[in-house]
Amino acid sequence: MATNRSGAEDPARTLALLWGTPTTAAGRRGPRQALSTAQVATAAIELADAEGVEAVTMRRVAQVLGLSPMALYTYVPGKAELLDLMLDTVYARMPRSTPADDGWRARAAAVADDNRALYRAHPWMAAVSTSRPPLGPGLMAKYEYELQALDSTGLDDVELNAALTHLLGFVQTCARMAADERAVQQDSAMSDKQWWAGNAELLARVFDPERYPTAARVGAAAGEAHSGAYGPAHAYEFGLGRVLDGLAALIEKRTH
Repeated sequence: MATNRSGAEDPARTLALLWGTPTTAAGRRGPRQALSTAQVATAAIELADAEGVEAVTMRRVAQVLGLSPMALYTYVPGKAELLDLMLDTVYARMPRSTPADDGWRARAAAVADDNRALYRAHPWMAAVSTSRPPLGPGLMAKYEYELQALDSTGLDDVELNAALTHLLGFVQTCARMAADERAVQQDSAMSDKQWWAGNAELLARVFDPERYPTAARVGAAAGEAHSGAYGPAHAYEFGLGRVLDGLAALIEKRTH
């Protein structure tokens, strides 16, 4: 399966699309466009939310909009640019929560929570590679806002960028694991608790607690706490605390 990747085509065409700057193609004669680029983006986002990003093709989006596939190309150069447009549109519309207090830790936690909520609303985003992000107005506004959450910590600019990248990478990983958890439960039509209960007898025959005493003790405690081997909410809360603890240690080192 091909990887869905932002920034996969000609950056000049993508930037012209995202920032609304004219191109040679835009000056061609033809029928007046009946839709806006925002409407195209919204249709593609809604399709991805409902069926996954793999369902987003130029043909399907054109069908949703009541256009011919060729007509859709007058709005968006291709599938890669459409994906960039979808991402930047979602970033531009992203809600921002109020931090618990004025401290950097609360601001960083709010940034993490906002991104977690974004992945919940648009699960397909967690599977899109953004190593070359679409540098549109939505992303730039998001980047500026999120950098400011850590800007007063005493970190230098390189560390500031790395700290934000580390924080957002943690959130994306949690989002992917949570999506996998939901997919497994949906495919099996069973919750984790039901699956473990249904296979308890089989597992008891192959798992020797005397040979693996630590695994038996810890696994039982985790299973009781999460009703399964993994709890997405606990993993996020626990991991976010450790990410912030690590940043706190670096910030303290820099300020002293």
